[in-house]
Amino acid sequence: MKRIYLFLGVMIPCLLLLATGCDRSEKKAAYQKPKTLTLAVGGEKAEGFDPTLGWGSYGSPLFFSTLLKRDADLNIVPDLATAWKLVDNQLTWIITIRRAVVFSDGSPLSAADVAYTFNTAAAAGGMLDLSNLQRAEAVSDTKVVLRLKQPDITFIQYLITLGIVPARQHDSGFGRHPVGSGPYKLVRWDEGQQMIVAANERYYGGQPFFKRLVFLFAAEDTALAAARAGQIDVLAVSSVMAAQKIPGMKLHVVKSVDNRGLMFPILPNTGKRTPRGLPIGNDVTADIAIRKAVNYAVDRKALVTGVLDGYGRPAFGVADNLPWDNPQIRFKDGDPERAVKILEKAGWVDSNGDGIREKDGKEAEFTILYNVRDRLRQGLAIAVSDMLKPVGIKAVPRGENWDRIKKETHANVVVYGFGGHTPLEMYSLYHSPGPEPMYRNAGFYSNPVVDSYLDQARKAASFAESIPMWKKAQWDGKTGFSVPGDAAWAWLVNLDHTYFINQRLNVGKSQMEPHGHGWPITANIDQWKWN
Repeated sequence: MKRIYLFLGVMIPCLLLLATGCDRSEKKAAYQKPKTLTLAVGGEKAEGFDPTLGWGSYGSPLFFSTLLKRDADLNIVPDLATAWKLVDNQLTWIITIRRAVVFSDGSPLSAADVAYTFNTAAAAGGMLDLSNLQRAEAVSDTKVVLRLKQPDITFIQYLITLGIVPARQHDSGFGRHPVGSGPYKLVRWDEGQQMIVAANERYYGGQPFFKRLVFLFAAEDTALAAARAGQIDVLAVSSVMAAQKIPGMKLHVVKSVDNRGLMFPILPNTGKRTPRGLPIGNDVTADIAIRKAVNYAVDRKALVTGVLDGYGRPAFGVADNLPWDNPQIRFKDGDPERAVKILEKAGWVDSNGDGIREKDGKEAEFTILYNVRDRLRQGLAIAVSDMLKPVGIKAVPRGENWDRIKKETHANVVVYGFGGHTPLEMYSLYHSPGPEPMYRNAGFYSNPVVDSYLDQARKAASFAESIPMWKKAQWDGKTGFSVPGDAAWAWLVNLDHTYFINQRLNVGKSQMEPHGHGWPITANIDQWKWN
């Protein structure tokens, strides 16, 4: 009963204590705020919490330290590393790490563990693409050298996101029994139900205020009911749930670069298939006039209002408002008249009066696939379909599971979501793909000029010198992957990530979050405290 009383307020336990004749020490304890925090911010990974397989790449690694990290303003600051530099024509990172750091079990952390982590992650072929890493070597207990195959300024992202694991304890079961040097350590994980973690008393960064965290893994409706009962302190909710009131909680809104957009198949349907046998191409979306018309016809502000309930902003690219964003790609959307002119000039006309334009015997019709379990993506697909009808384009929304979508992704329009704190996201979506690109550049977009800009950006001598190339890849005045150029995507919205938090909780300044609503809010959890 004690936990329930704490969520109902401080007066109830005090009155109960007075009624039983409590002494002053007991009264004082009644007013103390609990050092346990309960969160419902997303599900767990099937493979567990192994950084070498991708854990922490979209949010705080929690149990683990990283070489570098980003502060609330997304500036790169040290974590394990005390010094870092890029030498040898941008092919070698030399990194010095802190002395006297230990893992949560008391074993020492050395440069050998850092080298092992990077080499293992590169070989794992998981969420982290470290294929450009030739070799990581520990040259002393506190110095590690990362040698690259090719110059790549974006490699610094892995210094920020890859949690360091202990080489001696890392095995196939590590994800379920993680040991790291971060602010917290795993106590218990009941898969599908909850995870309990405790403050790591050996953490070099200072002790967090909250000594114990409980992460609940529950469906949104179940978690919402628990929050109403006063059993949750931090709850991630979709924007459609953000308007309600929860006693004892306040809404916390975080800007993000978590976007949603329509991926277009760029190639025509010639019967070609990927090595895995997946069909490639769509004769309708292969026409640039269709792609541009969709972009101009869609009213993004209306999507933010109607689908996101106002919690978001229009999206025009994959990196809106980040340093490598090119503001020249902005355009006036919600402009059906312009869309009609583009279509008619390209020969798309409604010759039989059925409301659907035709060209060369083909109707302006395509399917929009979305994850059937995602109400937001469903809402976007349906709204876009309605917006395209007046210009003579028939877009048919169809919900499928991800396994099915992956099989059809190269031949249909798909509502995808991306967004990260690195321009590497841009590279993976728009650089000419290999024969089996999966969901990144699933539409087989390719432009040699864009490829050249993207390659130059990665090979730049510094990140500052790479920014002009990232911008030119979007639009250089003549070509680019954005709407003024090839219109390879129709980006729709950038989400606001919405959370309900205990009204007494101070989470500090939340950084602009990447794709993956939920876990990213924990990026600064070691700084949280009660007001």
